[in-house]
Amino acid sequence: MSHLFTPLELRSLTLPNRIVVSPMCQYSAVEGRVQPWHHAHLGSLALSGAGMLIVEATAVEPAGRITPGCVGLYDDATEQALAGLVRALRSVSPVPLAIQIGHAGRKASSGRPWEGGRLIPASAGGWTPVGPSAAPITVDEPPPHALSLAELDALKERFVQATLRADRLGFDAIEVHGAHGYLLHQFLSPIANKRTDLYGGSLENRMRWPLEVFEAMRSAWPAHKPLGMRISATDWRNDLPAGERWDTPDAIVFAQKCEKIGADWIDVSSGGVSPLQKITLGPGYQVPFAEAVRKEVRIPVMAVGLITEPRQAEEILAGGKADMVALARGLLWNPRWPWHAAAELDGTVDAPRQYWRSQPRDFKALFGQTTFGQR
Repeated sequence: MSHLFTPLELRSLTLPNRIVVSPMCQYSAVEGRVQPWHHAHLGSLALSGAGMLIVEATAVEPAGRITPGCVGLYDDATEQALAGLVRALRSVSPVPLAIQIGHAGRKASSGRPWEGGRLIPASAGGWTPVGPSAAPITVDEPPPHALSLAELDALKERFVQATLRADRLGFDAIEVHGAHGYLLHQFLSPIANKRTDLYGGSLENRMRWPLEVFEAMRSAWPAHKPLGMRISATDWRNDLPAGERWDTPDAIVFAQKCEKIGADWIDVSSGGVSPLQKITLGPGYQVPFAEAVRKEVRIPVMAVGLITEPRQAEEILAGGKADMVALARGLLWNPRWPWHAAAELDGTVDAPRQYWRSQPRDFKALFGQTTFGQR
């Protein structure tokens, strides 16, 4: 059996294979509530044969949405909307369902990508973003509101409440979003965190609030359910001195801290906190970061970033560089990518019975069955 199609246990949850549908923002919610588009989008991906599907970044409060079109889980209306989505997905697929919980911080109140992505001022329907410090993303934008200690305590509780709602909804797992320049990453990176109190300055201090949030969520989340953390392994700002940027050695320390307080996987991405980042793109360009983290933790590590070919994914796992691979754009381009990967690597996938007759003649065992009766 290929490494890609070997099951993986995360506490009481068993993934049938190591392919994960990465959370993908769709910018199509209305006041935080998922819409029919999400049912169509995720319904298709739920039939992909992947080992786990993660619902897009979901905000713990309205001000934590990246754009006005981003999903939230912060009141009864947003919970009810997600309940309908979960019911629909459960009715068509056995795929394990996770949800990514986070807060956009100073990157909130942005326009949708097809609208330019710039900060939306309050006068145009936006809101004032918050952050660890009053440090703007760019010099031509107003600074975010710097969160006080009391506001940090209240916001941590919103993460807990979102966790409790996710459990009520029946999600199998949660991924905490600590990457891509959003709020938890903003605390971690000295580029965005200019605080002088117990949450700023040293690496230990900058990690403190994100770890408090994760620990509070772990306490609120059932012990048998897995909880993971997505991190950015570097700010891609090698022009700055080591102490003025977030980089892989820092990410490794943070991953180890998360492991100690109950993390079940680390999802390793990169970048997002600085518009001056210089990213070197290429196939699997973030895999070396996942490999570096994996060498220093004992929990599974997920690799992401321009992983597009089945044998490329297999090599990542077989080479010990990661334990899971997550695809986003590749699955949008080819929603049956896991089927094709199983055919190429002699694996099997879950597929709805309605599709059992679709496999080519040469791959009759692709769906784990060999006969299909018909009168």
